[in-house]
Amino acid sequence: MRVYGVTGWKNAGKTGLMERLVAEITKRGLTVSTVKHAHHAVDVDQPGTDSFRHRDAGASEVLLASGKRIAVMQELRGAPEPPLADLLARLLPVDLVLIEGFKRERHPKIEAFRAEAGNALMAGENNTIRAIASDTPLQVGVPVFDLNDTSAIADFILKEVGL
Repeated sequence: MRVYGVTGWKNAGKTGLMERLVAEITKRGLTVSTVKHAHHAVDVDQPGTDSFRHRDAGASEVLLASGKRIAVMQELRGAPEPPLADLLARLLPVDLVLIEGFKRERHPKIEAFRAEAGNALMAGENNTIRAIASDTPLQVGVPVFDLNDTSAIADFILKEVGL
């Protein structure tokens, strides 16, 4: 599978860019999956549901299946967070996996940047950043796209991964 990342500091526009890229690339007939890194405890399940009760009772993994979707919840129970490669291996094959976050991993990335957030650019310090999607013009050593020019950003990413 081909992978490409969207990275940036908090409030840089990563999630909005990811959402627009998924819509744009799937509109072009390609299949896309996403991986999102969270720095906080995440729970997609709710107290009181049967699946929550299974996990609460000590299940290592709970697979919840319906006619519309499948969700797998795996409890780490003190084990270290799995590396990105292990997470990618769990996905079904698709044309492209877009990864939000995981800024220290070695896959190619585009950096989302909003001047009003007040953060420094990562691009100069991180050689896996191949371009920047910005809300302001920048003079840096990588291509810079308008943060809202989803079509051009998608073209760039798809060219980068050979699709």
